[in-house]
This record gives sequence, C-alpha cells and structure tokens, in this order.
Amino acid sequence: MYAVIATGGKQYRVAPGDTIQIEKLENSDGGNSITFEEVLLIANGTETKIGAPYIDGAKVHADILAQKRGEKINIIKFRRRKHYMKRQGHRQYVTEIKIKDIMGL
Repeated sequence: MYAVIATGGKQYRVAPGDTIQIEKLENSDGGNSITFEEVLLIANGTETKIGAPYIDGAKVHADILAQKRGEKINIIKFRRRKHYMKRQGHRQYVTEIKIKDIMGL
C-alpha cells in the first residue's frame, strides 16, 4: 500500500515504514507525530483511489524524527573568457519523518 501526499509545495510517494525528508515544518520537534490530510492518491495491489484534488477523509500518520539541514548544494556561476567565476553553497532546512500508517482506502 502506498499514498501520494502534498506538503511544502511538493508531492511525495510514501508507504508505511518509509523515512523521508520534507521541507521544514514549523513548530515541530523530534518525537512528535503529525497527520497529513492532503492525500492525492492511495493505492494497494488491486484498488486505487484518486482525489480531485484531495481524497476526503484520507490521512497519513507520521512520526517526526528530527529537524536538521539537508545536503549541501554547490552553486557555480561561470563566464568563459571573462575572468568571472562565483561559488556559493546552500543547505536547506528539512524535517525527517517516518510514515506510520495510511488511512482512507
């Protein structure tokens, strides 16, 4: 069984037991739980339910593991033959969650 949820302006395919990193959730500490109600799709082996845009009554429960920073992204701007090169790095804040269960199918 899996579901597609929307959070932080992105869509994620999740299944029970998955650990994923999503955009930072405000006011969420490690050890708390969270419920996602913006469920776009739920499917198991035989049945699929698609929302328009969301499925009514469907929920995905997850535990918050940690608030941390993601991997570093290197940004390089380069102009050939112009003696110009600029380097910059960025690390986005992320929330790591573990999916407990999917309700609504």
